[in-house]
Amino acid sequence: MLRRSFILGSMAFGLASCGGTQAAIGPDGLPVTQIYRISEQDTDNIQFRVLDGLNALRQSAGAQSVQLNAQLNAAAATHSRDMSVQNRPWHFGSDGSSPLDRLRRVGYGGALTGETISETYETELETLGAWMREPSTRAVLLNSEANELGFSWFQESNG
Repeated sequence: MLRRSFILGSMAFGLASCGGTQAAIGPDGLPVTQIYRISEQDTDNIQFRVLDGLNALRQSAGAQSVQLNAQLNAAAATHSRDMSVQNRPWHFGSDGSSPLDRLRRVGYGGALTGETISETYETELETLGAWMREPSTRAVLLNSEANELGFSWFQESNG
């Protein structure tokens, strides 16, 4: 069976989330942004929240579910870190590598159906929602040929 995949590489300098039911209000009358700090122990939970959220959206659109793939996760993690080093979100590595090059480097034998990237302060599910609002990234997420997923992020040590 031909494996088809897409990579979701999400770089996070500091993801913002609600701090609880009662957010602190700043002098401008808006809620004060809280830093969403991600620890190594959060990795599985975050990846599975994205997987579950994406599969619910795919099911609603009539597309098959996707499964996480360790090789794709590794490619996404490497690229997320590299985007941080480059200080910009884009689809090419600092060495000029493309998404296909990154898949080859991790030994992935499937076909690439797309890649979405983000530099954001949002949570992973807020980022998924933002991708769904954009036609180009929505098309990648709901591509009916995809059956595997790689998802990762990089968060700077200062949040």
